[in-house]
Amino acid sequence: MPSYLYTIDKPTKVDWDDFSTDAVDKLSKEECMTKIEALGAELDVLQESLYAAASHSVLIVLQAMDTGGKDGTIGHVFKYINPQGCQVTSFKQPNPHEAAHDFLWRAHRAAPTKGMIKIFNRSHYEDVLVTRVHNLVPEKVWRKRYDEIKTFEGLLAANNTIILKFYLHISKEMQRERLLSREADPTKSWKLSSSDWKERAFWEDYNDAYAEAIGKTGVKDAPWFVVPSNNKSYRNHAIADKLASVLRKYKAEWDATLAFTGEQRKHDLFQARALNPAMAAEALHPGEVLSTIKQPKSKKK
Repeated sequence: MPSYLYTIDKPTKVDWDDFSTDAVDKLSKEECMTKIEALGAELDVLQESLYAAASHSVLIVLQAMDTGGKDGTIGHVFKYINPQGCQVTSFKQPNPHEAAHDFLWRAHRAAPTKGMIKIFNRSHYEDVLVTRVHNLVPEKVWRKRYDEIKTFEGLLAANNTIILKFYLHISKEMQRERLLSREADPTKSWKLSSSDWKERAFWEDYNDAYAEAIGKTGVKDAPWFVVPSNNKSYRNHAIADKLASVLRKYKAEWDATLAFTGEQRKHDLFQARALNPAMAAEALHPGEVLSTIKQPKSKKK
């Protein structure tokens, strides 16, 4: 199976010269869209099994430079999933109540419950990115946070949270093009912010901060995936493909849990009917055909 992104699942030194912002597989937009549709249908089934089995949760971390495509990823990849089983938490500047706690408090508070998919739009990693670039805390403070983050994510993983962390990797030139596009498009102008242009002055500082954070916190149970994201359709396909390939490994386990639960509940129902004649009268009668259940097609002779 081809890999459409880069995986970092052990401590390593990240050099951005080794990671392309352009697609590593020359798929056309039409090919990406076709693949995303098929993956979306599969993700819908996988999410239902995850939700019903309620033995695992999924945490998806999305990080990127401004205009990297976090919102677009959420809109295009996760539209196939039942919204009852998927939630998004956006991490903006901490409010006074959040700032009065340790930096991981709001992340732990927002962690997914069993059966749920939680997307962090930005995340606890902002506390080793923005804080570092803008000297909001001393170096000795933010440097300790790498180990604290690994401990936090290890705790989540030990409690059956499936963690996938995506860095949407774009070039500085692509960021400029997207910012100018927002300015030129009246339907996108509401996204404009002078702070986006001001932050571009710190591009290399953010690159260094991301490189160290990703290199120090990518582990087997909480890997980073660097996604070439200059091409939006390719980005969406790469993320959908990775998510499906990871969740697919749990499908048999979830289905076994659901089959066992189903047998238990049928047993309970049969016992209840035995004690309640009115309920028993409502049971399926011999030869009765339900319109809501597809009947097998008869074989042609």
